[in-house]
Amino acid sequence: MSKLKTAAFAIAACLSLSVSSAFAGGHTSAPGDIVDVAAGNGSFNTLVAAVQAAGLVDALKGDGPLTVFAPTDEAFAALPEGTVESLLLPENVEALQAILLYHVVSGKVMSTDLKGTIDAPTLEGSTIQIVAGSGGVTVNGANVVAADVAASNGVIHVIDAVLLPPAD
Repeated sequence: MSKLKTAAFAIAACLSLSVSSAFAGGHTSAPGDIVDVAAGNGSFNTLVAAVQAAGLVDALKGDGPLTVFAPTDEAFAALPEGTVESLLLPENVEALQAILLYHVVSGKVMSTDLKGTIDAPTLEGSTIQIVAGSGGVTVNGANVVAADVAASNGVIHVIDAVLLPPAD
């Protein structure tokens, strides 16, 4: 087995162990804030870069509590070619802020709090539709692929698509 595959398996095993410990209530240290947890995960590089470009780091490091529906790097990569690069340009900061704030709900909403259909107001000002059922949880049709990732100022739910606020 190559060194790269061995390293990947070791990292996966460590992540699996730490996630299992966290859900079993056995974490050894308190999690960081939402930005720190996302930055430390490795699956949210595009999201973290976008938060920095939009000037929203301080807002997501604040007291909270906040609930963030965090798209993975793969979710951003699925957008039409050039979209992310365009949004990261300084002249598009307002559009980027709107998109990012559309992924954030005030308060700490755990997966166990979700039942049926909920229209939740976002920090962007519009609402998102959260549907919890026997098949899992979706947010505006995006699947929640990992739930209840703890942060000191809220919670992160990992989603498989980027949510776009409704057009004006």
